[in-house]
Amino acid sequence: MTMESAKLPDGPMSGLVASAVEYMVDAGQRNVLFLDIMRKRGDQYREHVAQTAPHVLQYAAELVIDGRKLAEPVNYALVRIVPPEGVEIDKNRRPFVVVDPRAGHGPGIGGFKADSEIGVAMKAGHPCYFIGFLPDPMPGQTIERIARAEAIFIEKVISLHPDADGKPCVIGNCQAGWAVMILASLRPELFGPLIIAGAPLAYWAGVHGKYPMRYSGGLLGGSWLTALTSDLGAGKFDGAWLVQNFENQNPSNTLWTKQYNVYSKVDTEADRYLEFERWWGGHVNLNAEEIQFIVDELFVGNNLAAGKIEMSDGRKVDLRNIRSPIVVFCSEGDNITPPQQALHWIPECYADVDEIRAYGQTIVYTVHQTVGHLGIFVSGGVAKKEHAEFSSNIDLIDILPPGLYEATFEAKGEETASSDLVVGHWVMRCEARTLDDIRAMGGNSPEDERRFATAKRVSEINLTAYQKLVQPWVKAMATPQMAEWAHKMHPLRLQYELFSSENPYMATVKSLAEKAAEERKPVSQDNPFLAFQEQMSKQIVHALDSWRDSQEAMSEALFLGIYGSPALQAAVGIDPKSTPSARREMPPEHRAMLEKRISELRSRIEDGGLREAALRALLYIGSARGMVDERSIEALRQIRDEQGGARMTLPEFKMLVREQFFILLLDQGAALAAIPNMLPDDLNVRREAFRAMRRVLSASEDITGEREKRLRQIAGMFGDAVEEGDRESNVAPFDSKAKAS
Repeated sequence: MTMESAKLPDGPMSGLVASAVEYMVDAGQRNVLFLDIMRKRGDQYREHVAQTAPHVLQYAAELVIDGRKLAEPVNYALVRIVPPEGVEIDKNRRPFVVVDPRAGHGPGIGGFKADSEIGVAMKAGHPCYFIGFLPDPMPGQTIERIARAEAIFIEKVISLHPDADGKPCVIGNCQAGWAVMILASLRPELFGPLIIAGAPLAYWAGVHGKYPMRYSGGLLGGSWLTALTSDLGAGKFDGAWLVQNFENQNPSNTLWTKQYNVYSKVDTEADRYLEFERWWGGHVNLNAEEIQFIVDELFVGNNLAAGKIEMSDGRKVDLRNIRSPIVVFCSEGDNITPPQQALHWIPECYADVDEIRAYGQTIVYTVHQTVGHLGIFVSGGVAKKEHAEFSSNIDLIDILPPGLYEATFEAKGEETASSDLVVGHWVMRCEARTLDDIRAMGGNSPEDERRFATAKRVSEINLTAYQKLVQPWVKAMATPQMAEWAHKMHPLRLQYELFSSENPYMATVKSLAEKAAEERKPVSQDNPFLAFQEQMSKQIVHALDSWRDSQEAMSEALFLGIYGSPALQAAVGIDPKSTPSARREMPPEHRAMLEKRISELRSRIEDGGLREAALRALLYIGSARGMVDERSIEALRQIRDEQGGARMTLPEFKMLVREQFFILLLDQGAALAAIPNMLPDDLNVRREAFRAMRRVLSASEDITGEREKRLRQIAGMFGDAVEEGDRESNVAPFDSKAKAS
């Protein structure tokens, strides 16, 4: 019998054999195509690291300042983002400055896609600038020197936009978030609103059973290992080790899912995978002094929120010195910077919301439910929602009265009231919160605080011992040639190099992949062997996740047991019975300044005219709702535009809002009693002002409940300026158009 005449048996077996043949052909082709994608990844990596200034920005940029040419040179640079065709920039709008994280990867992630922090800011009409860095630090470069350089960069942006309606909005992602906060505490006059995305600020914070990275410093014996790694690198710390820490947090994704996703979707996933890997594989270096500061002062020391970081000139870094609104964006799905680490600096710095107000501070936070660490500043969906709303409503955030707020987002639909006042696809609200809302997310007990304090002290002891006993020998042994060899042999780099075209065996893969692409026969989706493949993948993921969970549980138990030992705590000088308190008292000089300001405001309760009276009334009525809606602010802006003539600048308006807010806070009764005497005699002017107030108040919803009661109270103060119809229908919006919408 010839092969041509051979037939598969009839029945179920023939279908199974056919499915097996179909799957084997598809799997063979996918194997070859997957290996070719790995080859392209390796070649892409080699091309990327060979560049002088590698980055992943998707936008053209013009160099403004090269940090290497400053009096204190750094490897950072300020560039202006060139708007793509079709995007119009309003030069009078405040500029945005995106600072990228130097946490092992190269720069550009803030402008990685069209739907990115930079992209949505430009779509909102803002000029955009970017602060990035080169792969290798300058000799003698420190975190403090970088801060001074970034201050020069921001000063330059301010000088380029003298007519802007506010100081620059600065976005700090991840590591750049805490760096921006340090600079803003030292140079508060340079900043408009700050957007801090996925940035750890309270490094010990967390809850049991989650976020094991915070235990790493203690389990490794502290920062001596950081010093050893830098010494073996001849004074440089390889950022690939930081990336390795990220990889270790999710072994199922690192070892399986990321590659399997490409293998299983080899016909569609190559471009997306290679795009991300271009950034993920672009590792950078830090000076030994830089990484030692980061580990000692921040991750192990937790000194930022405690106000214990001191600059070379003796100034303390105190986050309470920041005067710009702070927007904190974090996620429940982020196991690198969980909400506790992003937000618990607030209760560490302030006793309550009144103290936040006493410092004139406005803090807005939002907590995403699922997105991971990188997704906070990489995800297109997040960029089109949260970051787009922050960009569109940055002026709303800037003029919010001092306090603590949570930003919430509601999708705009046909039923949305006053939808014409909504700038984007979401309605943003800032709802008043208290510190109890943050504490409710969970945090450390006093016992946990003692454990971390003990780990900090052990780290200091071990580092001192290493520096005195071992470091001189390591430095003498570690030559630049040895450091370069170790750099090249890092496992994360080898995985790119080994699969690049430099490997002669990969030439065969390239030719086979070309043939496989020509003869490609994807398997049908109902193939039983494909279903078995997917099931096997899920089992592998489950096994790796289970292994990770067991390792994390063991790590937590070890940390809690070792550093919870009363004997160890007493040995390193920690009182086992103490109740640590991280919160600081208000400095006497600030309290004296505050009392002086209170006296000044009390003396000005009766000062002002129609503008001050109307704004005071708006704040009084609006505070009953406990939130600020972007539609109300847009309505107020439109009213200001309609009035024409000389207008207050945004900073002037912000100061007026704060002054009237604090006057109401100090003595509400006297503040309201003064309103009638502040109004002009012209009834038409008073009537028009009252109608404008109602238009703002009704922009987002009908005026009901306590707001209606307060509006009637204010109407009585305006007296004859309110028409009879207005007195009887305070619930209705001002104009029919708003009511209909």
